[in-house]
Amino acid sequence: MIYWAQLFHFYQPPTQLPVVLEKICNESYKPLLDTLLDNPHAHATLNVNGVLLEMLQDYGHKDVLMRLGVLGEKGGVEFTGTAKYHAILPLIPCEERRRQIELNAVAAGRLIGKAFAPRGFFPPEMCYSQDILPEIISSGCQWIIVGGIACPSSWPINKIYEVESEGKKLAVFFRDDILSNKISFKQIGPADFFEHLKQLPSNGGDIYLITAMDAETYGHHIRHWETLFLASVYERLQPGAETFAGIKQASELSTQNSILLQDVEFARQVKMVTISELLDKFPRAETIAPKASSWSTTAEDLAAGKPYPLWLDKDNEIHRLQWEHLGICFEVVNKAQEYGEVEECRFFAQIARGLLDLALHSDQFWWASRRPMWDMNLIHLGLVEQWRAIVNGFHAINKSKLNDEVKRDYYHKVVAAGDLRNKIIDRLFII
Repeated sequence: MIYWAQLFHFYQPPTQLPVVLEKICNESYKPLLDTLLDNPHAHATLNVNGVLLEMLQDYGHKDVLMRLGVLGEKGGVEFTGTAKYHAILPLIPCEERRRQIELNAVAAGRLIGKAFAPRGFFPPEMCYSQDILPEIISSGCQWIIVGGIACPSSWPINKIYEVESEGKKLAVFFRDDILSNKISFKQIGPADFFEHLKQLPSNGGDIYLITAMDAETYGHHIRHWETLFLASVYERLQPGAETFAGIKQASELSTQNSILLQDVEFARQVKMVTISELLDKFPRAETIAPKASSWSTTAEDLAAGKPYPLWLDKDNEIHRLQWEHLGICFEVVNKAQEYGEVEECRFFAQIARGLLDLALHSDQFWWASRRPMWDMNLIHLGLVEQWRAIVNGFHAINKSKLNDEVKRDYYHKVVAAGDLRNKIIDRLFII
């Protein structure tokens, strides 16, 4: 038996325009979720960030939330833990990682309901490092998924590797990057997909594979792909499908129909499962140390010492300036949180804290990567969110009972942040 586990990643940044979100809901989310509802045998794992769930609620897309809840209640779909605002976890402090994970659990539990009971964890953009494991293990998850490029050992098809942190272990699954990207970029159709499965080296035993991609691939990035690819594949994998029920003897078939019948017979050897279901079907293997990487990282990136090239490229000046600016955000907001003896101080410190949560989203760095994507406005929007956090954080500090020397110190940090902000804006004009 071949067990196929699919993961669909639903995410939009907190800066997304309502009109664009509506377009994505109509083109992608509703048709994709309806395809899953119409095919209850199509088990899948869904990652839906808390910020998107809240936007669906606030912008009038409760029908999408309803579909998610129904799928979860039926039991064929599971949800994963993640970071609420899609922060790149290896690049932020551990306390921020913990906060992002906890905020996501609260939002998803409120808006999805009891069906949100994650056994697994999806790190945004599959950005992985050993450092993020303590917070994920503390969240109660049993497994993590990372990009195939991260696999340091023989490719697992009939065993499940583990990772370890502070004496505690977590199952680790690897995305089939090649197959996932072929589906994501419409480089493979349903027939070729089954041909790919036929070529997998099963050696007569049970094996598994995992595909993972943006949910927006279906319908938004590729029009009607949920029908042209997913629904077509699901139809072939439907249990008890009698596509050729009227044919009695294989010897009576035309050559073409004989091949089709062989495809139907092969499809019976393929079963769709959630990633968590794999835990009960395959044995655990040795503990390994996956490579720091993302699902967009290439071998060339790793050789160049760039594990997260779309979000922190050491040769990208804007990336460097963005992260320096964000580092000052952390300092100012954390200091503001320490002093709440004055009501006005508490008020602005809370505003700063909420703004910093939003300001951690990954898109501002992705749009600055120039690989090949670039958008001046979306880079600037992220910078504005960071700057607002700094302004409110410093106002809280300035209203606190801290001594003047400390206030001057943090004022100098604000000045430094302003200089970084101006440098980033200058670069946006000249690139």
